[in-house]
Amino acid sequence: MTETAEPAASEDRIEIRVPEEHAGARLDHLLATLLPDRSRAFVQRLIKADRVRVDGASAKPSAIPRAGARIVVTIPTPASPRPDPEALDLDIVHQDADLVVVNKPPGMVVHPAAGHARGTLVNALLHHVHDLSGIGGEERPGIVHRLDKGTSGLMVVAKHDRAHQELSRQFRDREIDKEYVALVWGKVQAGRRIDLPIGRDRVARQRMTTRARRARTAVTRIVKAEPLEGLTLVHVAIATGRTHQIRVHLAAIGHAVVGDAVYGGTRRRLTPQHRAVAQLTRPFLHASRLAFTHPRDARRVEFHAPMPDDLERVLETLRRR
Repeated sequence: MTETAEPAASEDRIEIRVPEEHAGARLDHLLATLLPDRSRAFVQRLIKADRVRVDGASAKPSAIPRAGARIVVTIPTPASPRPDPEALDLDIVHQDADLVVVNKPPGMVVHPAAGHARGTLVNALLHHVHDLSGIGGEERPGIVHRLDKGTSGLMVVAKHDRAHQELSRQFRDREIDKEYVALVWGKVQAGRRIDLPIGRDRVARQRMTTRARRARTAVTRIVKAEPLEGLTLVHVAIATGRTHQIRVHLAAIGHAVVGDAVYGGTRRRLTPQHRAVAQLTRPFLHASRLAFTHPRDARRVEFHAPMPDDLERVLETLRRR
């Protein structure tokens, strides 16, 4: 079999070296894990369209790549850059003439991208918010920051250029307070500061790491901690907003977020006291608090989002035990 031609400029090319710990996994399962923003169904469509090559050859979804195998994934760009409004459920916490604060549900991608042309937060915003300008680009109107697909919680969206510029400046200058709730493996103490630079993994390009040659400063603080017999419920504040920052930092100190398949937070065998976490279909991570200076009148505003039902059920079961 021959190599595919180089992808067109409009396509996204991702190269992965199969990590040792994922050897023995099916190709479609492997890619769904290493590309957490892509669904398994989307991955299978790419494989069937011959957009996935393993060591230069075509492969089936059921193929078992060896450790160190070179996988090249070519992802086409969505056909239309302008998202369509969709009548999706959206929890709007606050809205005024300048901005919207939403409580993003888990499983929702923030903006359209390859494989996610519909069903995103932007699609929902365009339906519910009628005075949202195009600032930020056609695909990302009003988007100032993002949350991972599996992370629920608070986001602020700008309605016009002046609000977008001011909120972006506050994020850049670290003036916005962001606090998350996470359940992690092991016992971790409140007050701990994690100051480790984060960059893209050279092998698995969709993963981030604290061991990258090219990395950016990242700071995470654990402000509260509740021990739960082999687990800890932590409140985490971040001074920076790097991709996957909390998940990477907590995994780096040996306390991976429970349910995080990408950074070592899932376990095949669970002790009786930990069986409740088997209910999780995503990382136990929620953006619970967001505070910033309002771009219109410079008053400090603060918003809170309660724990979503899926995480609350797990937590209640663990506390009962």
